[in-house]
Amino acid sequence: MRPSRIAVTGAGGYIGRHLVSALVRQEWVETVLAVDVRPLPPMPPKVIPLQHDVAEAPLWPLEGALRSFGIQAIVPLAFVMRPGRDRSAVRRINVGGLEATLQACAQAGVWHVLYLSSSTVYGAHPDNPFPLTEEAPLRPNPGFQYAEDKVSAEGVLARWIQEHPHARTTVLRGCPVMGPGADNFVARALTKPILPAYLGHDPPMQFLHMEDQVSILLHLLQEPITGTFNLAGEGTVPWSALARMAGRPLVRLPAVLLEAVTEATWRLRLQSNSPRVGLAFIRWSFVVSTRRLEQATGWRPRYTAQQALASFLGKSPSPA
Repeated sequence: MRPSRIAVTGAGGYIGRHLVSALVRQEWVETVLAVDVRPLPPMPPKVIPLQHDVAEAPLWPLEGALRSFGIQAIVPLAFVMRPGRDRSAVRRINVGGLEATLQACAQAGVWHVLYLSSSTVYGAHPDNPFPLTEEAPLRPNPGFQYAEDKVSAEGVLARWIQEHPHARTTVLRGCPVMGPGADNFVARALTKPILPAYLGHDPPMQFLHMEDQVSILLHLLQEPITGTFNLAGEGTVPWSALARMAGRPLVRLPAVLLEAVTEATWRLRLQSNSPRVGLAFIRWSFVVSTRRLEQATGWRPRYTAQQALASFLGKSPSPA
């Protein structure tokens, strides 16, 4: 039976806003509990707003709301994406917040969880297979906190599933989501006047259009499946082609120089994009296979990686 009463944490974030907006347009959705640490703007009658920090005690505001509104499924999207200089504060939200959310779900009897992880959990490494399948080891690049926290969050979910084997949990390891107003490490890089590159390296990159991101979440809420699945748009875009599409000059530097400059500017607070560890993702491939998801659901993205990127750049692509 498809759930008709759904909760979304991080509802004020980029994906959260689009998902809530799509949910209220579905006839099969009765109620959406929209949870965010920030005040939410006025919402349609189907939406119940709840201002709450999922990482803060006590649990009862979230547990009580889940129970009171008879929530049947939850999409926990509350997550700090930007690299923070206070590592423990970021982890408190990214990992501790998920632990608290799952505890509230167990107490309120919510047993359908749809979690959005990341393809960065595999890490960007020179020996990565092409493409990466779900059986590949999780090897987040040491110090890349976004991926490290996603791996920890998957561990939290795995333990929760062991404790509650009757729960239905889906994990999607998605690539960067692009569309108008996107906010991720690639989108932030494209706001800069120049793009760095490693001499001798031009890795392919995957992107998923926001419409496809919302589409698969709606699909899995209506027809839930249990397991872990990679998620990406069709095809790839090399880093050099991305720079050309964005109209940004590419400055190719030797590894030692590029990494030294990036680390120095991070430590001196001259830039807040990433310490040098983030450069691994413009050096090595971390392309994933989406065959398992396609075989399990029959779902396919409408947009290619190039079209998703074009959408972010304001070039209005048409779906494939």
